[in-house]
Amino acid sequence: MTTIISLTILGVLVLFLGIMKKQSWLLPVILLGLVVSMVLTIMDWNAARSYYHEMIIVDHVSVAFSTVLIFSTFLIFSLAAHYYRGVQRPLDDIYGVMIFALTGAVMMTSYGNLIMLFLGIETLSIALYVLAGSHKEAITSNEATLKYFLLGSFLSGFLLFGIALIYGSSGSFDLHRISVYVASCAGTYPPMFLAGLFLLIIGLAFKIAIVPFHFWAPDVYEGTPTLLTAFMATVVKTASIVAMFRFFTHTFQGIHGVWETTIWVMAALTILLGNLTGVYQPNLKRMLAYSSISHSGYMLLAVVAFSRMSDNALLLYTLSYSIATISAFGILILIREAHGNDYFSSLNGMGKTNPLEAFCLTVSMLSLAGIPPLAGFMAKYYLFTAALEKGLVWLVIIAIVGSAISVAYYFKPIMAIYLKESNGVKLNVETPYKVHLMFMTLLVILIGVLPFLVVGLL
Repeated sequence: MTTIISLTILGVLVLFLGIMKKQSWLLPVILLGLVVSMVLTIMDWNAARSYYHEMIIVDHVSVAFSTVLIFSTFLIFSLAAHYYRGVQRPLDDIYGVMIFALTGAVMMTSYGNLIMLFLGIETLSIALYVLAGSHKEAITSNEATLKYFLLGSFLSGFLLFGIALIYGSSGSFDLHRISVYVASCAGTYPPMFLAGLFLLIIGLAFKIAIVPFHFWAPDVYEGTPTLLTAFMATVVKTASIVAMFRFFTHTFQGIHGVWETTIWVMAALTILLGNLTGVYQPNLKRMLAYSSISHSGYMLLAVVAFSRMSDNALLLYTLSYSIATISAFGILILIREAHGNDYFSSLNGMGKTNPLEAFCLTVSMLSLAGIPPLAGFMAKYYLFTAALEKGLVWLVIIAIVGSAISVAYYFKPIMAIYLKESNGVKLNVETPYKVHLMFMTLLVILIGVLPFLVVGLL
């Protein structure tokens, strides 16, 4: 609860700084505020409690994933000074909306009541509709926000209708009481409850970009300003998958039902389609969009598995995926500034002109592909092990095949960097930006070598 309060205060403070024309104060205050919120979140460790009749639950899962969300946002804001350095307009509105979106994401990891889940999703979604269209001069940004708004509003109706049907069947919005109802059904659920459950899955699947509700992601990611795309691909995805994970672990508590087959099929299709389509993408940003879709499928393994390792595996996966993805988007920002596009040909010879940036992008790509000994490999190892514990052999085989396919497109930028002739364009990067990129790269390596720093916390 202290996390939500501190982030809300931070968002309001950012807006007030904008009113007082203190633009130079914005980023220092935001970065300091995020650090304070992270410390307050970690202080809730081993202090399990609930608020407002279990509307908000503070436990190890909520604390751990809230910390991942805040840390990811901190990394993204650390890139903002460079990204917006040529922008003349005030940025307090964009920064403030990002903080409020983060507040909604934290609510989605801490809810104990379906009403609070819906409030968190809407707080996040409304902020994202604004952020997607924040570059008002670009027609692609206008297209992205319109498409995201229309589809998101429609799918929010599915989610709300699903919550209503679950309430009509169980008589409560509270996860604990719904779990009691699920146990009393003894595996035989009424049609109204099943309909509500599937509508709830559909609503959350849209936010995570799960097949067949993924079609909005590539166009929206491409049209949204790059820094905000990094936010959508990491913070939003992590919050949504944790919301689904919390619902099933708290409500079904190890009871597998008809929903298991549904999520199994969705995970398999997402892994295969995301990776197969990623092979044919012509530029880095769309490739990262399809990469994001495929990783959604991997994360669903934790939801299906219901293993004793699922929560730890998901924590390691979301953390490693977020850091590697933000690092890749950090390099993408530099490439688009220097070349005006992000085609793979723009990366030609970067290993000679910008060896540090080339190394950071290479590590990110290798980690996302799951190459040892980086964080992405260990994350997939623990996730696949959790799935195998529950006998999901075929799903793990599909996931391994998907990872093998992903090597084809993750190695495209690496080949351009080191095997193609340089185009003569050198990226101009400030020292603080380089330090930030190296920090994220070292984290990816460190987590891969020492995964026990994360695994075992939950």
